Amino acid sequence: MRYMLDTNICIYLMSSQSTKLDARFASLHVGDACMSSITLGELRVGIEKSLDRESDEKTLAALLEDLVVLPFDAAAAVSYGVLRAAAPSRQINAMDRLIAAHALSQQAVLVTNNEKDFKAYPGLTVENWA
Repeated sequence: MRYMLDTNICIYLMSSQSTKLDARFASLHVGDACMSSITLGELRVGIEKSLDRESDEKTLAALLEDLVVLPFDAAAAVSYGVLRAAAPSRQINAMDRLIAAHALSQQAVLVTNNEKDFKAYPGLTVENWA
């Protein structure tokens, strides 16, 4: 089974905010978990705004040693179209919708601490490790 980590879970991992999450992540084998290029973009925004950029760059680099970053490809774009039509609300965060579509296109379980943000997407499996 493959797991795609949402942005907030990556932030928790980078800051060791949850021992439960750290333990679950440590139990995975190489290749079990991935990150969307959309998530990487969101993490880069945080680094650009960081007051401790050098440290945050190192922390992100360490996380990326354990994760594959998957490009948002044509299959993900197709999934996005399906999700957008199924859940057309403008109240839904656009980045979350893209990450959900990417997870669906990869047949991956989306790992997030914001389960409510992803409940509107048919077919998406969500787990909260925090």
